[in-house]
Amino acid sequence: MLQEIILPHFKNSGGSLQEIHVFYRFFGREPGTAPVVLVNHALTGNADVTGENGWWKELIGPEKCIDTEKFTILAINLPGNGAGGKQEHLLNNYTEFTLYDIALIFARILEELKIDKLFGAIGGSIGGAVAWHLAALKPDLIENLIPIATDLKATDWVLGQCKVQEQILNNSADPIHDARMHAMTFYRTPASFSAKFRRKRNELNYQFEVANWLSHHGRKLEGRFELAAYKLMNHLLTTIDISGGNGEDLAAAKKISGKIHLIGIDSDLFFLAEEIRETHRQLSKVKSNVSYYEIRSIHGHDAFLIEYEQLKQILAPIFNLKTTKNEKDKYSSLWNR
Repeated sequence: MLQEIILPHFKNSGGSLQEIHVFYRFFGREPGTAPVVLVNHALTGNADVTGENGWWKELIGPEKCIDTEKFTILAINLPGNGAGGKQEHLLNNYTEFTLYDIALIFARILEELKIDKLFGAIGGSIGGAVAWHLAALKPDLIENLIPIATDLKATDWVLGQCKVQEQILNNSADPIHDARMHAMTFYRTPASFSAKFRRKRNELNYQFEVANWLSHHGRKLEGRFELAAYKLMNHLLTTIDISGGNGEDLAAAKKISGKIHLIGIDSDLFFLAEEIRETHRQLSKVKSNVSYYEIRSIHGHDAFLIEYEQLKQILAPIFNLKTTKNEKDKYSSLWNR
């Protein structure tokens, strides 16, 4: 069940003080009876991470990779994405918000829920970036930080793509549809398109199937996503920078006490694998508990929503709980099931 917490006096990076509505869901074990895993959604996602309509139900659930019989799963809607059934107030001044503000809001929600330790924080794309920022804000909070298809800062390439998205959202007569069509071209790859469509035409309208598919995704998003929410999420992508703007992103990452498991995608055209590999190389010089994994796929950025078998192989050792005495004592109701 979707639940709500209201933060009545939140001050954002632009200096505005306002009321923020935050919506979240728990899955799996009751809070307080098991280790907590925070699962963050991507740009157009929501807190439905598992269950019948869950966007990661192949990975999260009973006896699955992230086992809901062993973990408490917390998923929080990114404030302003409209998935709580109402438009939150921050949409009117969305350019004042940064991903640091979102991480600060998440930290406040964890405090309200009396959660002072996360076994893991995982997410793809902007969801992984939120996890990065939360870890930088609270260096001792997360035992296993797992950012997928994202990095500790937005590159010039990401900033450039977001600028094109902004232009479409502000100037198109059909903004959500057209921006989503453009986004799908860098969420996937030329090889993915070729394998899927093979220059076929639709028998009914004789349009190329790739054109029909892009338009379908545009219309589909139009039916469930508000323009203001899209503008906010696109803006937040441009603010990915765990250094807070001082350029010391590696220094900020070094302070994170938990393990960092970086996951790139070899064909990603948005957050390039080579950039994430470079982050791993540089961070490994100053921090010992950093690892890098790579998904191999023709499907590009969206592979974290497609290549479940590879993700399971990467994530299984991380989420394989070790039943030490301290863990048994702390979560007695979990281990004595």
